[in-house]
Amino acid sequence: MGILWVFHSLFAPKPMNNLIPFDQGRIRKIWHHEQWYFSVIDIVAVLTEQPDYQISRKYWNKLAERLKKEGSEVVTNCHRLKLVAQDGKMRETDAANTETLLRLIQSVPSPKAEPLKLWLARMGTERIAEIQDPSQGIDRARALWQKHGRSEKWIQQRMMGQETRNKLTDYWKDHGVAEGDEYAILTNIIHQEWTDLSVQDHKTLKGLSKPHNLRDHMNEAELILTALAELSTRQIADSMQARGLRQNKIPAQKGGRIAKNARRELESKTGKSVITDENFLAPLNKANKIS
Repeated sequence: MGILWVFHSLFAPKPMNNLIPFDQGRIRKIWHHEQWYFSVIDIVAVLTEQPDYQISRKYWNKLAERLKKEGSEVVTNCHRLKLVAQDGKMRETDAANTETLLRLIQSVPSPKAEPLKLWLARMGTERIAEIQDPSQGIDRARALWQKHGRSEKWIQQRMMGQETRNKLTDYWKDHGVAEGDEYAILTNIIHQEWTDLSVQDHKTLKGLSKPHNLRDHMNEAELILTALAELSTRQIADSMQARGLRQNKIPAQKGGRIAKNARRELESKTGKSVITDENFLAPLNKANKIS
């Protein structure tokens, strides 16, 4: 998936005094032109309390037609941006900034309108604060994981892994790898190499759906070996001075293989599989876990 979307989802804000009675993880967003852009269809789904993506999409299409006839600028102010689709791939969809969405919300009668407006406003101010002081985003992530019952050891490993990931994507960015699809391709190569599973297959094994971040549901060994694979990939790529997608596929395979060898060695000594179906889903979600 697109790394910007993944990274910002990691630092999603906490609910504010229960004023936001909806799943924020359902709303895809991306930092674009120095501001947040949100999936219009996801916003419509929240307003209409409609979990079916296709029905929400049709609702938005009809609403867009009506707004155009009324001379509203809401539709023309939407941008086609790549966000993670239901199939896990980056696909273009209508996205809009906070100002445009606040106008759109007025066109959809919904009890969710007011809390959604508060959330949109809060997202903007928090992002500005994080740019000025990045530690605020880190503190918020730590507090969110603590609230969800993660141990301090797990949180430390998760944050260490994120730092390793960021260094790898910084290398890619500086060496001609395009954000979005190309990041996702290389990430999947690394992951497939060390786990023998694609990212999507690993999520399916753990019973995770589209909004869930796989790394937030990894166990201790999975986190450590993911970090080893990505650290190895970056160091090998740097030694090769790999540029572009094609050249970076080689260190991605080699870096993943280093972690695979470590995984197999550990499994041979413990008799246990490193890759498991364990997750941190809430009990209600566990009941609906993909088999």
